[in-house]
Amino acid sequence: MTWTWRLEDAAGAEASAPGTPRSAAHASQSDAENWLGEHWRELADAGVAQVRLFDADTEVYGPMPLAEG
Repeated sequence: MTWTWRLEDAAGAEASAPGTPRSAAHASQSDAENWLGEHWRELADAGVAQVRLFDADTEVYGPMPLAEG
């Protein structure tokens, strides 16, 4: 299994701003969630508004907003 994040802008389109960190394939859900925990502020600053977690092609959860609040 590979766990990846889909990074999206506010409209739900895949975020592709220059300098946006990309989620590598992670070996576990925990690894993927740890990665997001380390990078969410940087992602939000790059224009990522929300994320979705996938296990291979299956969406596990999302959209999850990155805004502080």
